[in-house]
Amino acid sequence: MRVAVIGATGVVGETILRVLEERNVPVETLLAYASRERENAVSFRGVSLPVAVATSQRIIADRPHVAFFASSDDASAEMAQALADAGIIVIDNSSTFRLDPACPLVVPEVNPQSIQPSHRIFPVGNCTAIVLCVGLAPIERAVGLKAVRVSTYQAVSGAGRAGLDTLADEEAGKPPNGTFAAPILHNVVPQVGSFSGIGNNGEEDKVAQETRKTLNRPDLHVAATCVRVPVRRAHSEAVFFETERPTSLEELGDALAAAPGVVFHDRGIVTPLDVENTDVVHVARLRGETEGDEKRFMMWVVGDQLRKGAATNGVQILELLIEQGRFTAVAS
Repeated sequence: MRVAVIGATGVVGETILRVLEERNVPVETLLAYASRERENAVSFRGVSLPVAVATSQRIIADRPHVAFFASSDDASAEMAQALADAGIIVIDNSSTFRLDPACPLVVPEVNPQSIQPSHRIFPVGNCTAIVLCVGLAPIERAVGLKAVRVSTYQAVSGAGRAGLDTLADEEAGKPPNGTFAAPILHNVVPQVGSFSGIGNNGEEDKVAQETRKTLNRPDLHVAATCVRVPVRRAHSEAVFFETERPTSLEELGDALAAAPGVVFHDRGIVTPLDVENTDVVHVARLRGETEGDEKRFMMWVVGDQLRKGAATNGVQILELLIEQGRFTAVAS
């Protein structure tokens, strides 16, 4: 299988390469692209590879079977459809196609059934929404959800390499550089993206809209407050949810403990530092809003933003497509 990674030198692109290696995906040829040409700029399976300039013409001519986009929204908007029209499967980490009704928003632990043979573009959801949906899906399946409210504590890696570098620079004593709306060191910043006319920031709108689409619940009430915190790469979320029918902590805990991709902690805590460089979502501190409450509950959800929230989810989509026989004619 010939696999292309557009944005291979960025933090998500580099993580995709690492996850492809770790999960032993049958990649025969790895093609790397970025905004400019570089020699020996990335490594895959111990081999240094050149990086070519990303243009749709060049990528199509190189004949990949799959193209991962780990670049900007502009790059995806400019090239992804052309690649798909040329017969290439596109797995896109940008927001360009996430709400397109023609494209499924796949989180493999949640909605693998949403993939149809006609689909060629597979957007990877917002990192915060992916982590949230992995935690909510077992509850939706078991008892149904009536409403979800979430406050997030989002790692700087969500802003890419610039976010990681900004935190490191501020820790080294350098002044804030404008990557975030306010200094991030020793601080929390309640703005992730631009504000809309009703006062939500862009991340809050993405979380609400994408959670509804991923769970196939367009009617679900979802409200979010999204906050950037001085944590490197794992997102945390305080989730408040109301169930459709009365239930118990035991029933909810059993559903979470049995769910794919979830580690349920029935006691104790879990922190973002605990889950760095892992591919599962951790759920802890499950409890009722009041003692004996049978419909209103709270929980703490944590997942690695670069892996499950981005790169790993994309690679898992590729694995699903392989399992479904999408590449049966491709030599591995």
